[in-house]
Amino acid sequence: MARLEDVGRRVAIVGAGYAGMACAVALADRGVPVTVFESGPVPGGRARRVVAQGEALDNGQHILIGAYAELFGLMQRVGVPSEALLRMPLELRYARGFALRALWLPPPLDLLGGLLAARGAPLGERLGAVRFVLALRRRRFRLEKDCSVDELLAHHGQEGLIADHLWRPLCISALNTPPARASAEAFLAVLRDTLGGAPGAADLLLPKVDLSRLFPEPAAAWIAARGGELRLNARVRDLEALRREHAAVVLAVGPHQLEALAPGLAPRYAYQPITTCYLQYPGRVHLPLPMLGLDAGLVQWVFDRGALLGERGRLACVISAEGEHQQMSHDALAAACARELAQALPGLPAPQWSRVIAEKRATVECAPGRPRIGPETPWPNVLLAGDYTDPEYPPTLEAAARSGVRAARLCYARLQ
Repeated sequence: MARLEDVGRRVAIVGAGYAGMACAVALADRGVPVTVFESGPVPGGRARRVVAQGEALDNGQHILIGAYAELFGLMQRVGVPSEALLRMPLELRYARGFALRALWLPPPLDLLGGLLAARGAPLGERLGAVRFVLALRRRRFRLEKDCSVDELLAHHGQEGLIADHLWRPLCISALNTPPARASAEAFLAVLRDTLGGAPGAADLLLPKVDLSRLFPEPAAAWIAARGGELRLNARVRDLEALRREHAAVVLAVGPHQLEALAPGLAPRYAYQPITTCYLQYPGRVHLPLPMLGLDAGLVQWVFDRGALLGERGRLACVISAEGEHQQMSHDALAAACARELAQALPGLPAPQWSRVIAEKRATVECAPGRPRIGPETPWPNVLLAGDYTDPEYPPTLEAAARSGVRAARLCYARLQ
C-alpha cells in the first residue's frame, strides 16, 4: 500500500486541541504527513496552558479516570511519562466530613465495599447506593429511554447525602451539565466504563504538568519527528483553499467555530462553562489531599497545585457548569472562593493574589435529545473531530481523543 508521501500531498487538521492532536498522531503513525493549523499561540484547545497577568495557568482543572484508554494509549505513544499523572484509587473527600474511597478489592467489590464504608452518610443511603449500582450492572448501564440524571436518581431512590456528594458531583464533573438537565444515558456510559470496568478503571488521575504539556505539545514534537508540522497562530479562513491544497481536511474545532469555515455544517448547540479561580497563598499552605470537595457554596472542588505541579501555596477552585457565579465580577468571585476556603479550612490566611479564568464554551451541553453529529460532512475529503461528535460519551478529553482517532481511521481509509 502506497504511503501518502508517494503522492506528495498532506492532510490538514484545523485545531490543535486534544481531538486534533489525537488525529494527527493517529495519521502520522500510519505514515501520513499532516499539517495542524492552530489559531492560538499554544496547543490544547479548551484544555490548554494560558498566561493570565504574568502567571502560567491552565484554563481549567481536568480530572482523568483510569477508563480513558484511548487518551492514555496516545500519551504513551508520544512518550508522555507516567509521572505526568498522579494516579490514586477512587477517593472523594469533602472538607465537611463525607468521604468515600474504593477498597483494595477486585471489581465490583472495590466500589461496593467503598460505598458501604463511606463516612458521613446514613447506613440506609449507603445500602441504597449499593442496590443502585447493582441494578445498573444488571441493566448493563443502559436505559430504554434517555432522561435527566435527576430523574434517574429519583427513580432509584438516590437522594440525600450520597446523591449530593457522589452521584451529582460525578455527573457535573463528567458531563459539565446540571443534573436536572444532564443526559442519564451519557452519565451511565461513564459509570459503565468506570464502576463496571476493569481493575483500575475507576482510578483518578490528576495532571502533574500543565494541560498543554500533558499531551498536545509532546504530540506536536512526535509528529514533527515524522514529517508533520504544527503551525501556531495560524487561523484558517478559507476551507475551499485548504481542500484544494491538501489530500483531506479534518476540522477539529468547536461547533461554534465551524460557522466561520462551513456555515450550517454543525447544528446549534447550547454550551456550558467551566470557571477556575486560582488563589495564591503563602508557600506553607496545602490541602490534606491533592483534591478536596466543597459543598457549602459555589466551589465544587479545590486542587492543591503545590502537591500536583510544585506551585507551592497555589489552590485552584473549580466551578463546573452554569450558575449564579456567571453574574459575578472576577474580583467578587475570587473573594467568594476565598471565603468558602477559609470556612472549610480554619486558619487559612488571606490569599496574596487571585486569577479567574472563565471558559464560557467549555463543552456543549450534554442533555437528552442533544443534536448528534458524526465525523461525516457533505464533502468526502472533509471530516469532523471533536468531543461533541462522540456517539455516546459526554464531552471529555477521552471523547476528544476517540473522535480524533475515529476521524483519522476514516480519513486513512478514504485516502487509500
